[in-house]
Amino acid sequence: MRKHNKMMLVACVLTGAMSSFSAQAATTEGSVLAAVQSRDMLRCGVSSDKAGFSYVNDDGQWSGMDVDLCRGVAAAVLGDAQKVEFVVTTAKNRFTALASGEIDVLSRATTWTASRDANLGADFTTPWFYDGQGVMTHADFGVSSIEELDGAVFCLSPGTTSEQNLEDYFSRRGLSYRTVVIEKSTELYNAFQHGRCDAITNDMSGLASRRTQFEDPQAFTLLPETISKEPLGAYVPQGDARWRDIVTWTAFALMTAEELGVTSDNAEQMKAKTDNANIARLLGTDGRIGERFGLSNDWAYQAISQVGNYEEIFNRNVGPNTPLRFERGLNRLWNDQGLLYPAPIR
Repeated sequence: MRKHNKMMLVACVLTGAMSSFSAQAATTEGSVLAAVQSRDMLRCGVSSDKAGFSYVNDDGQWSGMDVDLCRGVAAAVLGDAQKVEFVVTTAKNRFTALASGEIDVLSRATTWTASRDANLGADFTTPWFYDGQGVMTHADFGVSSIEELDGAVFCLSPGTTSEQNLEDYFSRRGLSYRTVVIEKSTELYNAFQHGRCDAITNDMSGLASRRTQFEDPQAFTLLPETISKEPLGAYVPQGDARWRDIVTWTAFALMTAEELGVTSDNAEQMKAKTDNANIARLLGTDGRIGERFGLSNDWAYQAISQVGNYEEIFNRNVGPNTPLRFERGLNRLWNDQGLLYPAPIR
């Protein structure tokens, strides 16, 4: 009897602990969504000077692929793509801003890595742009390959994956280099332009973006090698599965819209009448997916109609008719030999 009572006591303690844990989890779950809806504003961590991704002009107008992802989330959650407060972060403080609750989502061309998932109190959503790390140097050096930069001085930003990738690449080849580390990106690129270092390394998209803002872009050369894989996308605070789902599936919805031929121009017409069950589910006229996320059932329609599908976002910000002139490359859809593979909305 005494043993039985002891077992009963342990069971009660465990049950109570589990109930307490469940209550705590229920309180935490969806807390970011509740905060955003209560505030009626999404706070999005971005950079301010990466043209094509997150850039603010002299008139205070924001543009870029990462900016548009935030606007898509605002449209899905609040019904209005303009209800975004853009918070400028640096490579060094971006995860601190996310973990502290200063921002609701980090959309700043951030690479998905195991160490970040494990150590930084943040959860990745889904790749939004596939990239790779490259190197830019001064054109008058006459350099055509990274290996010709043995002994060179590199400008680097702290708190990025670029440092480790560069070390891995050079050490494997028995090459040496020195570094100049500068936190603020504007100062970093100014130092490079004015010859304080021989080369600079970052994501290829970032280097190409910065070069368009240089006084003389032709004075600098992007070398052809890509030295790493860089799947870039949004991070959210760790432990809130509902909020992670919302940001992830908003990105998927914008990709799926391209796959199904739904655009900002025809979304309203297709919502009113379509024979395609996948389109009906995407636009919220069939099913209750939005409601189960804690949103309106037309959440994806709001994002697509106000911001556009992935193709529209890509072409508007970095495509062939922009100063960056990027080809889709790996960022084509899966059915067009690319890597973008949005999970099915059903």
